[in-house]
Amino acid sequence: MKPFFSKITSTTLALLVLLSTFSFTVEKHYCGGFLMDVSFVGNAGGCRMEMTKTAVFKIKNCCKSEIHKIKGQDELQPSSKLKFDFQKQPLFATFLISYKSLFVDINSKKIVSKNFSPPDIPIDYQVLHQSFLI
Repeated sequence: MKPFFSKITSTTLALLVLLSTFSFTVEKHYCGGFLMDVSFVGNAGGCRMEMTKTAVFKIKNCCKSEIHKIKGQDELQPSSKLKFDFQKQPLFATFLISYKSLFVDINSKKIVSKNFSPPDIPIDYQVLHQSFLI
């Protein structure tokens, strides 16, 4: 169940980053106060009304276009150049050596004795301290 939720979360975050970097434009064309055309990709079309030259002079232009620009992020993280100083060199070398030693196979042999007898205890400590398990 946990891998399923981690996959959903990672996919959602990847889509969020992808969508936050997109920039797009919405263009709306109104004619006479009514919405005639909406375009998300290209230019919105005109009124598609044929007017004669005499009608153009008599009637004011009743059409208008609105353009809404939604700007995304240009940079997700400010870029910075990594500067390597000689003061950081011992720390870097120590890290590499300790990291490399994590993956070294150490073959040790287990010594198991079949005839192992416990050591001989000359004093009985339970009787000496009078502490008995009941």
